[in-house]
Amino acid sequence: MNTEYWEKSIETLPRQELEKLQLERIKSTLTVASNAPYYKDQFQKHNISPDAIRCLDDFRKLPFTTKADMRANYPFGLLAGNLEDAVRIHSSSGTTGNPTVIIHSQHDLDSWANLVARCLYMVGLRKKDVFQNSSGYGMFTGGLGFQYGAERLGALTVPAAAGNSKRQIKFITDFKTTALHAIPSYAIRLAEVFQEEGIDPTESSLKTLIIGAEPHTDEQRRKIERMLGVKAYNCFGMTEMNGPGVAFECLEQNGMHIWEDCYLVEIIDPETLQPLPDGEIGELVLTTLDRNMMPLIRYRTRDLTRIIPGECPCGRTHRRIDRIKGRSDDMFIIKGVNIFPMQIEKILVQFPELGSNYLITLETLHNQDEMIVEVELNELSTDNYIELENTRKEIVRRLKDEILVTPKVKLVKKGSLPQSEGKAVRVKDLRDNK
Repeated sequence: MNTEYWEKSIETLPRQELEKLQLERIKSTLTVASNAPYYKDQFQKHNISPDAIRCLDDFRKLPFTTKADMRANYPFGLLAGNLEDAVRIHSSSGTTGNPTVIIHSQHDLDSWANLVARCLYMVGLRKKDVFQNSSGYGMFTGGLGFQYGAERLGALTVPAAAGNSKRQIKFITDFKTTALHAIPSYAIRLAEVFQEEGIDPTESSLKTLIIGAEPHTDEQRRKIERMLGVKAYNCFGMTEMNGPGVAFECLEQNGMHIWEDCYLVEIIDPETLQPLPDGEIGELVLTTLDRNMMPLIRYRTRDLTRIIPGECPCGRTHRRIDRIKGRSDDMFIIKGVNIFPMQIEKILVQFPELGSNYLITLETLHNQDEMIVEVELNELSTDNYIELENTRKEIVRRLKDEILVTPKVKLVKKGSLPQSEGKAVRVKDLRDNK
């Protein structure tokens, strides 16, 4: 394939040279991090110094950093730079306790914007494109992260922000938007509103869709592509690692290249905390390598994924991670079985009669845990009882084959489940013993 690069010298850096660059940046990162009260204490406690890190294996002896560590040291306990040199704060959307806070210098923001521009260029966006961002702005990183990245690329940007689907469609139509960033569940909702407005979404100016921020299956991605008539590229980011731009699919759509000049990636067994070989699913652990205000070392993301073995045909040498299987805190256990919401979604998207909105409710009934799956109907008439019942029974059968537990399935009218313009809420746990 004829591949173009935003920064060819970095993106195609031979593996040995890339690891040499990482080692240099690890030592620099440790030097900077030692100025943070939290890391200064940790380094003294574990007798750590940058000079002691002679290879990447040495680095893996360092202690992990967790979300709990960040909350316990809120707001400035992990601040390594001078607060006078800080120019922006972002925080997580946590609803209980202290949020996780990341503080940026101008260098950090410039590095971040460049990574996002690198990602957008990789999937074909250029200066001539019109990029519309339907993420929330403010403390959420998806807004300003993509905004500054698209501007660095040179595209005309439309900071539409979240929600107001009719306005989103008007902007797409009037401004001839060619690329859109949206979370997967909202992308489907937008396609539905297009149709409600009497507009064929596949006939719009949209060509490229960037999706991320919530777990989704490849089946859902293909459904979105069909509904909107676009190519949809998966992206990965998190507030603690800047935000969007950590990893991104290339045109191959076969795993997300994680930018190893700026992040050191590890996959560990979440129980034993030992490293796992390429190809095995485990917890993603990341270290920032190009952030000087608030670096994070061996941060446990709780995201479950794997490093995809082998080289990518696009020619980039930065390793690829698979789509996020789920988060360890998304997982729920029922009747002794570990279940991820994406396993449910994987089955539901196979039924064209169903809409995209569903809700999993966990309840305790007669001292036993039960799982109820409510899913909205799409085209199937709710008056056709026989057809409805046959569909419901087939969903139950396929779900049982997938998750080894028999759920109760309820088919409900379109629009009857709560709509979310942020990350979709998929699980409601009402159990007595949760």
